[in-house]
Amino acid sequence: MENKYFNRREFLKSTGKAGIAASIAGNALSAIAENNSHVYTNRNTEGTPYKQQPLPYAYNALEPYIDAATMELHYSKHAAGYAKNLAEAVAAENVNPEKTSLEDLLGNISRYSAKMRNNAGGHYNHELFWKLMTPTDAGKIPSEKLKTAIEKDFGSLEAFKTQFSEAAKSRFGSGWAWLIYTNDKKFTVASTPNQDNPLMNISEVKGFPVLAIDVWEHAYYLKYHNLRADYINAWWNILNWQYVSDRWGNMV
Repeated sequence: MENKYFNRREFLKSTGKAGIAASIAGNALSAIAENNSHVYTNRNTEGTPYKQQPLPYAYNALEPYIDAATMELHYSKHAAGYAKNLAEAVAAENVNPEKTSLEDLLGNISRYSAKMRNNAGGHYNHELFWKLMTPTDAGKIPSEKLKTAIEKDFGSLEAFKTQFSEAAKSRFGSGWAWLIYTNDKKFTVASTPNQDNPLMNISEVKGFPVLAIDVWEHAYYLKYHNLRADYINAWWNILNWQYVSDRWGNMV
């Protein structure tokens, strides 16, 4: 009788633990799925480092479209400030960059402070922005594969450029315009305020950012003053379509 009671007690104890463990695991998996369902995960591209990377060209390399003074101020002051403040937020909020990629952090940005949101976004956006521009004549047109995909969703390359430019021109105040590849494998154009981006779980339009333009005044004011439209029109001359094509091509 004692052995039967003992066996029953141990059985209930072990199955109870198993049930709790299964419940915890199930809840954890559900939370992971819920947190990341909005993010288009691209495992074929490198993650963005938390530290500011060297500018891939000289400050004057993009002239006459972007002047040297603007590039130096933009990179060495504004973008460097985002990287510095991001490092402070990471330390204060116990984020381990070795375990949490910047992209994953952005995907769960609502868990963090306003300082983390502004500076993680600002750092990511600028690290992408530098790569999206080139001083060379190579890569000034999209790949045929990318061009075909854009034409499928926008009707033509020119129609896309018009829609993208309009999103950039009409962004009230400071922010960014984006070409986004969504979870349903379609292109869309959107803009975000301040330093937000489509990877963030608070973004109205979510997906993988394929290309972007910075429309904060510090990106163009020294040369173009209040003529944002002139800056946007000039910017197409230095867009690195080869990088954009490769960036998108790695994920499809």
